[in-house]
Formats: sequence, C-alpha cells, structure tokens
Amino acid sequence: MKILYGVPGEGMGHATRSKVIIQYLLEQNHDVRVVSSERAFTFLNAAFPGRVTEIKGLHFAYKNAKISKSGTFMLNLKSAGKNLIHNYIKKLEIEHTFKADLVISDFESFAYFYAKIHQLPLISIDNMQVMNRCNLAIEIAKEEQSNYKLAKQIVKAKVPGCQQYLISSFFEAEIIKKNTQLVPPIIREAILQAKTSEGTHILMYQTSSSLENVQETLAKLPHEHFIVYGMNQNYTQGNVQFKPFSETEFIADFASAKAVIANGGFSFLSEAVYLKKPIYSFPIDGQFEQYMNAAYIEKLGYGMHFKSLGSDQLKAFLYDLPNFTKQLAQYEQNGNEKLFETLNLQLVSLA
Repeated sequence: MKILYGVPGEGMGHATRSKVIIQYLLEQNHDVRVVSSERAFTFLNAAFPGRVTEIKGLHFAYKNAKISKSGTFMLNLKSAGKNLIHNYIKKLEIEHTFKADLVISDFESFAYFYAKIHQLPLISIDNMQVMNRCNLAIEIAKEEQSNYKLAKQIVKAKVPGCQQYLISSFFEAEIIKKNTQLVPPIIREAILQAKTSEGTHILMYQTSSSLENVQETLAKLPHEHFIVYGMNQNYTQGNVQFKPFSETEFIADFASAKAVIANGGFSFLSEAVYLKKPIYSFPIDGQFEQYMNAAYIEKLGYGMHFKSLGSDQLKAFLYDLPNFTKQLAQYEQNGNEKLFETLNLQLVSLA
C-alpha cells in the first residue's frame, strides 16, 4: 500500500513517535511518503532519505516559557501567503510522483487536506483527539476552562471526518465518538531498549530555553543532583549540571534517574511513565493539552502537577517519591505491539 504520512514540525514529539510508525510500515513493505516541516522535516529526512517532502507549517511564539497568542498570530500571518504557495507546489509534486492509497495524519493539516481533495481513506494517529472524542475524568481548574474550550474547538476542527482515530494515551478515557480507539503511547526504540535503574540524580527536561531562575531554584536543594537538558547550555554549577542535547547521554540519564522534572509534553511524560520514573510536571501556561497530561499524572499517582518550578514544591514531590514509584510499578505496556496490531487491522479494512 502507498501511504502519505503527515507530521507537524512544531515540537519534536510528533516526529519521534511518527518515526516509529513509519519504520514499522516500511518493514511491512508499505511504500511511505512523508510530509513535514522545520525540525521535524530535518529529523525525518535524515531517518528516511528520499521519502520526506518539506512543507510549511504553523509555529508557536514563546515568551518566558509561555505561549504568546499575539506573537503566534503575527508570526504565522507574516508568512501565510508565501507558505501557501510553497505548499501548493509541493502538492503538485506529490500528485505527479506518488499515487497514495491512504493517508495518515499525526495532527497535520497538509496530509489531511490532501486526503480530502483526493477522496482517500484517512487515519488520524495522535494524542490530541482525546480532548474531542473522549470524556476527561479530571477536574479542570476555573482558570483553565477557557483554554480547554479553545483547545477542544481547535482539535475538533483539525482533522474532522477521518475513517478512524487512533488516540495514543497513557491514561484510560471514556470514548464518546464512533471510529475511535485508544492505544498505548508510541515508544521509540531507544527507550524500549534502555536499561532502567534508580540512580541518585533527578533529570530535568525543559523544552523552552527562556525559562528563568532554573539554577537558583534547583540550588536550593543542595543535597540533590540535577541534570538539565533542553536549555542550550553546557556547564556545571554546584549541584546543577546543564547538558547540551545528546540522544545517547540523554537516554542514559533518563533511564537511570530517580525522578524527572518536565513541562506537560505528551511524548516525554509517556516515556517517563513507561520507564516508571516519578514525574514533577509544570505545564507551559496556555497549553491545555499539557495541563491535561499533568493532571492525569497526578490523578494516577505517578507524580505531581504544579503551576511552576519551585523549591518548596520540589521538596513536597521528593518526599512522596516512594508512593509514586509504587503506583508506577502497576503500569503495564507491551512496547508498541498493541498499536501495530490495531493499525494493521485498520489498514486491512481500508485497503
């Protein structure tokens, strides 16, 4: 089967999990063409040379680890016309070189519209649709209600009318719409192969290099050793070690950490749950999806959900590590087997 696979360029979580599925599809002798943008394009093009087409996507603007709505609007408005022309040219190129039988979208619009224009079967594989196609069993704070409504509207409008929605999730949720299935999170091979242990350090993964006061906050716990990734720094001061990104070192530090600190990004939290690492989660302000993920981490007893990074909060989190470890020990997932089995059934039914 010839499959067009769309991967958004904003954030690397989509790219890393899509790589797992694309690799599997290729191993099953499917012919896959990928469309993506920015960092995700670079990453996927290196993994699958000759199979990836660069398109133009939307981007978020950040200010002090928060999404700037006005900045995001202006950033995308400035390039809208040019990007539209670029994507139209790429559409024509794909039409002339690749006759797709089916389309898969990981919350990506180009592939979605391509499927609709050409009346092709369409499968959605992402974690975002849980907001639209399931009931959330978490308490949503008053100040998050408007973010929830907006996020739900965006998700609902993003890829409507797919033949099937596969929602990857580390938590259970009641499905309320047809053609929807929950599958376990997509775990990359390096994490599947990682040898876990409980070391003495705490790993912090920060996706926004603009977050302030990290050094000062962590230094207030001098008896703890912190390793920080994602802030584009390389130095050690006291009990805090900032490291530049290296996948090998990062996974080694991740797998041997006694706990982790992160925002609320789905991919990292899913890997932390898979590795059974207690989680201190402080979502990026204004991103309801991150709020939802963090809220479920706390609800399931896998860690704690805070609004920000703080020394007092860290002390409370570390005090309860044994309880989090106990709850995480009950989590079960057989790699990506459930996902692959479910995807195969859908491909057969839509062929």
